[in-house]
Amino acid sequence: MLHRFRLDGRVAIVTGASSGLGVAFARGLAEAGADIAIGARRGDRLEETRRLVEQTGRRCVAVPVDVARPEDCQALVDAAVDGLGGVDILINNAGVGTAVPAVRETPEQFRQVIEVNLNGAYWMAQACARVMRPGSSIVNIGSVLGETTAGLPQAAYTASKAGLAGLTRDLAQQWTGRRGIRVNCLAPGFFATEMTEGYPPGYLERQFEQRVLMGRAGDPAELVAAAVFLASDAGSYVTGAVLPVDGGFLLT
Repeated sequence: MLHRFRLDGRVAIVTGASSGLGVAFARGLAEAGADIAIGARRGDRLEETRRLVEQTGRRCVAVPVDVARPEDCQALVDAAVDGLGGVDILINNAGVGTAVPAVRETPEQFRQVIEVNLNGAYWMAQACARVMRPGSSIVNIGSVLGETTAGLPQAAYTASKAGLAGLTRDLAQQWTGRRGIRVNCLAPGFFATEMTEGYPPGYLERQFEQRVLMGRAGDPAELVAAAVFLASDAGSYVTGAVLPVDGGFLLT
């Protein structure tokens, strides 16, 4: 069975790959055998991710990308095709978040989150689908906050992640039968990211005590393993699904 989880001979794009979970996805998919194209707005920080990927023996290309710009998304796909030979996997990981009370959130703040988290995921998926072969896989990185709330004012973020779950289902409906492209969504709970670093003191501890059945944050490797499952032949009969990786958060 283990060979079904291998990604040898495949090319994966990972967005938001300059820090946190994006770095973990890039390295984890490389360890599973894929060559990696990485993109992020902070292009100067991509070199460290490239080094980590190349340490696994896999090839890597890095492109500064703002996924809110369709032309940037196309440039990353073009770099993957030109430099690595194609695109078989997309990890739609780029995202931003805010915690602003709804009565004070400005149109610019709300639009920025939607532009990156939802629109950007669509532009990336669209650009990839044009060149993907049958058997390819798109994995959108959503959130449990697409299905529930967690006590912080995050209207834009939760709206974007709920929208991403809907987008996942529709693209799976359009592309799985016609193009052979599976489209799924991971819904992480609490993992250490730049966004969680900005949470109020004591907030995460209360969540772990009251709502996360496992009582702890997730390890990035636990989320990467789920992504490898969905990206690989191990998940070949899964499409249009939203898979929580949340330590039981959604059960409470």
